[in-house]
Amino acid sequence: MVVFDFVRHAQGYHNLSADNLNMPDPNLTPLGEEQCADLRRRYAHHDRVRLFVASPLRRTLRTCLLAFGPEAAAAATAAAAAEAVAPAAPTYPENLRVVALPELQEVSSLPSDVGSAPAVLHTEFAAEPVDLSRVQHGWNHKGLGSPYECTIDKLEARGRAARRNLRALAAGLDADDRVVVVSHGGFLHFLTEDYDGIAPSRGTSWKNAECRSFEFVDPTGADEDARLRETDASRQARRGTATGLTQAEQLELRAVYYEFLMEEVEKVAREGVAVQFESDYATTVGQREVEAQRA
Repeated sequence: MVVFDFVRHAQGYHNLSADNLNMPDPNLTPLGEEQCADLRRRYAHHDRVRLFVASPLRRTLRTCLLAFGPEAAAAATAAAAAEAVAPAAPTYPENLRVVALPELQEVSSLPSDVGSAPAVLHTEFAAEPVDLSRVQHGWNHKGLGSPYECTIDKLEARGRAARRNLRALAAGLDADDRVVVVSHGGFLHFLTEDYDGIAPSRGTSWKNAECRSFEFVDPTGADEDARLRETDASRQARRGTATGLTQAEQLELRAVYYEFLMEEVEKVAREGVAVQFESDYATTVGQREVEAQRA
């Protein structure tokens, strides 16, 4: 069965302080780049990866490129040559690209969690093996009516949509292939529906550049919710011999997390620090479609 290696992005500048949450779409810090190099060395399945998928924010795309992409392979080869040892990562096929998937973006509408415009990303990543074809106008609109709005219903629906998209992207891969998916600490809980280790005072139980492995519960693809489960090897690497959470315990932790998240959303609204969108999602996207037709 295909294994999905989910990764939280490495440290970004917004992770350094609460004030930095006001930074629009921040990049990785120098420590974040070091974390990517460490992940590149630790990851044991480079030769089995057949697909890379990442949130279209800068920090997730950069994490994927630095830890797994051509830059990672080149760095590993250079380090190996200097130390006269075998490369830590192979050179991936030239046609292997990072698929930017908007459904994987982070939860909130803080400036640090709102992505850049498609034109900006196309310019910044023009020389990189990144497929931005799914990143359309409106992908970074998280206001009223948007599928990316920060409400529990929308986030659960987006988690389900992301799982189904990943399943579709991986269709046709061999059973021993792997898929690398780079996303964000908050959204990874909605994506995996796993709340193990989360604390009420934090938005995630995932560390920067942490990797956990999952597979689909139903290998036939008939499950409309596309449920995932963590592999035994991944859970044991994190938790040792500790027994996994029961469904009731997962639901209890989820309720606590949802309460925390909605309190944070209300706090952000009171303080007026979230990105303000001039019009609702349908109007914004509709206006662009009209402009495109006139052009």
